[in-house]
Amino acid sequence: MFQSLWQVFQNRKMAALLFLGFSSGLPLYLTSKTLQAWMTLEKVDLSAISWFSLVTIPYSLKFIWSPLLDSYIPPFLGRRRGWLLITQIGLILAIGGMSLQNPSQILVFVALNALFLAFFSATQDIATDAYRTDILQPLEMGAGVATFVLGYRLALLVTGSVAFILADHLAWPQIYLLLAGLMILASIVSFWAPEPILDAPPPRGFYQAVILPFLDFFQRQGPSKGLLILLFIVLYKLGDALVNNLSTPFLLMTGFSQSDIGAINGGVGLFATIIGTLVGGALLSRWGINRSLWIFGALQAISNLSYLVLSYVGKNYAWMILAINVEQFSAGLGTAAFLGFLMSLCNPRFSATQFALLSSLMAVSRDILVGPAGAIVKQIGWPMFFVLSFLAAIPGLLLLPLFAPWGGSRENL
Repeated sequence: MFQSLWQVFQNRKMAALLFLGFSSGLPLYLTSKTLQAWMTLEKVDLSAISWFSLVTIPYSLKFIWSPLLDSYIPPFLGRRRGWLLITQIGLILAIGGMSLQNPSQILVFVALNALFLAFFSATQDIATDAYRTDILQPLEMGAGVATFVLGYRLALLVTGSVAFILADHLAWPQIYLLLAGLMILASIVSFWAPEPILDAPPPRGFYQAVILPFLDFFQRQGPSKGLLILLFIVLYKLGDALVNNLSTPFLLMTGFSQSDIGAINGGVGLFATIIGTLVGGALLSRWGINRSLWIFGALQAISNLSYLVLSYVGKNYAWMILAINVEQFSAGLGTAAFLGFLMSLCNPRFSATQFALLSSLMAVSRDILVGPAGAIVKQIGWPMFFVLSFLAAIPGLLLLPLFAPWGGSRENL
């Protein structure tokens, strides 16, 4: 078993997905964490810094222009790799352009540059999600998801940790220029990655490109089952999203320092997420999507209770390390199963549009439903909040028998 799984991980597709994951993750923090640090050093007003969160709106609206990536085939490299190269060139220029900005002087230019950066990053996400969906055979799905997420997390390590270390020795414009160079290296993958084979003609016109992907999804799933699946997508990671949204304030209020959180949550915790995703990908290929959703979803819910124990024991480093690693490892497992599930729902003819729509629904729980979490903590306290996060994961699991039964056909990857 392990020899066959290793063969899946080491083929050319997996190498391409590793670099594409890195390319996809590299721009994410450049319009949020790193930019906030740069503006803070330039003594930009705090209220202005907070409003800069609006430049990331393309990530939430990417489904609007996703049909373009299904309908139009660039005159080079093919439908998927052509769009990948276009977006990567845009990112190279946008990241390099940030090195020419000065937040202390003309902030509006910084905002416009950051908005373009986020737009090309969101568009690259559309292209990479579609590429991953189209290129992988069913047996390769678990390994492909794990390899892609590994590259993505490594990029976050570079921009979220290495860049901050370099910032003590270099100016932020120099760091952005170095990251633009790193993006150039990452873009080389678009030339040698295998192009997915297009069996059906690409959609043409507004009806085929925009309306037909919706109709196709509900025709294949059925109206009732389709709606249940969409509800499941919103709910499956809700409990995990609640904990992630307030884990840092909780740890600070418990008495841990920012250095503790950075070293353990950003370092060891990130490593646990990577291991969880790799293990989840391997088991996904072995167990199938349905069983993985059940098992990993249950572990993802139970892992939240490790924070419940920490809320009772207080400032205890052993329990802090255990809680973070258990939760992050389980989240990695759940992510592997969930992405595999989303990919299995897409029709290759409309994979860019359909995956963008489905992933936008996934963001509802991550970005919107967790909004009242702080007010809830004030009313019920941290221990009951972590109990609530466990209970919030149950509705999604209760939907599984309706469209992903334990012995259902989707599990046969």
